Amino acid sequence: MSKQDSHFINVFSMVIGLLVVIAILIFSFARYVGNHTQERDILSDTEYIHRVEQRVAPFQRVAIAGQNNAGLAIAPTAASAAGASAGGMGVPTTGQQLFQQTCSACHGPGVAGAPKAGDKAAWAHHLAKGLATLYDHALHGFHGSTGIMPAKGGRPGVPDAVVKRAVNYMVSLVDPQLVKGKPK
Repeated sequence: MSKQDSHFINVFSMVIGLLVVIAILIFSFARYVGNHTQERDILSDTEYIHRVEQRVAPFQRVAIAGQNNAGLAIAPTAASAAGASAGGMGVPTTGQQLFQQTCSACHGPGVAGAPKAGDKAAWAHHLAKGLATLYDHALHGFHGSTGIMPAKGGRPGVPDAVVKRAVNYMVSLVDPQLVKGKPK
């Protein structure tokens, strides 16, 4: 064997050895990362199959006439029931609730020409027309030169009496004497 051939074999062996060492290091690193990022609990086959079936199950369930379909009833969650009773987005029963849920969206920042709640100067022009006109505009909507007011603030399911209470609440923020004796 010539000197060049032995030099080539030595260099070639070192390159192959270096590549093997790099491969072992990459494999070891991948195992280390894999062990630290995967779930620790090992599922049995039945548990694994059950979880997969839950994830791929269709969203709808069909009620069949003549059979007990009680299991298909949609039960409200505790969070949604608490939210509706604590002034969430359920149908409000007081003027203050309606104001907080709906009216404050425009009357808080003064959007679309809505007079800001509590701003006496902004409400002066509207109050001069009287409560009956304010009730009418709140119930049936209004489109004037200064802005627009959707009927019932865009919530048609709210009872008229609650809308009137919300008007009373907003007016009481400006001048409590105007709504004295009116339901809030």
